[in-house]
Amino acid sequence: MKDYYEIRWHGRGGQGAITAAKILAQAAFLEGYQGVTAAPSFGAERRGAPVSASTRIARQTIMVVSQVESPNVVVVLDHTLLKYDEVTSGLVKGGWLIVNSWRHPKELDLGGGFNIATADATEVCSSLGLIVAGITVVNTAILGAFVRATEAVGMSSVEKAIRERFSDQEASINLAAIARTYKITKLERIT
Repeated sequence: MKDYYEIRWHGRGGQGAITAAKILAQAAFLEGYQGVTAAPSFGAERRGAPVSASTRIARQTIMVVSQVESPNVVVVLDHTLLKYDEVTSGLVKGGWLIVNSWRHPKELDLGGGFNIATADATEVCSSLGLIVAGITVVNTAILGAFVRATEAVGMSSVEKAIRERFSDQEASINLAAIARTYKITKLERIT
């Protein structure tokens, strides 16, 4: 486990990237990290448009609130966004790229000197009925892949953060999505 993480989230409007960034920051604080920040990146804010957000978590106080430019973790909620260079731009060597995809990490054929984790969070969330206004919301589920790949926070801290944010029924469904996604996450570490 590292003492400092810079995470950049990429998704589409309505998928919950900004909410996921905040939930992770809250879970990290509950885990004992003293410094946590979560910030959206505003652009064309409409359902389906590419959006991004940043989370920083550190064992010490954080004074930086700008967007993350050199992340050690990039989380992609929609695999079709991988066609844009800015999604993996700046990802540090040996960092993690976590992608909502049914494909095995090797099949993404991205190279780049970083570790890759994939999980079909869309299928998990669809099967659980996590759909809002016709869009499958995968933001909480992908936290399971994040925990599995990085081990930056534990499942108990994520569970506490989810329970603080959602009603009992909503929390149960989201926690089921996180647990299922954790189990199906495929990891490909660079050698």
